[in-house]
Amino acid sequence: MSLTDPKTFECPYCMAINDIEIDWINDIGQHQIVDCQICCQPIEIEILQLGDDVQIKAHRDDE
Repeated sequence: MSLTDPKTFECPYCMAINDIEIDWINDIGQHQIVDCQICCQPIEIEILQLGDDVQIKAHRDDE
């Protein structure tokens, strides 16, 4: 059984879809900085739990 769950989010710079693995034990409620897999811009993501699912909020690093 995997401890991570694959999710996607949209880059706020180039609108490309990015993949991320969410660790349900350690990542929920965290803020992270990740680089876009296409344009390499820094993205601030917030990982929130909504019931049995996860919501990823992606923001530009300069917002």
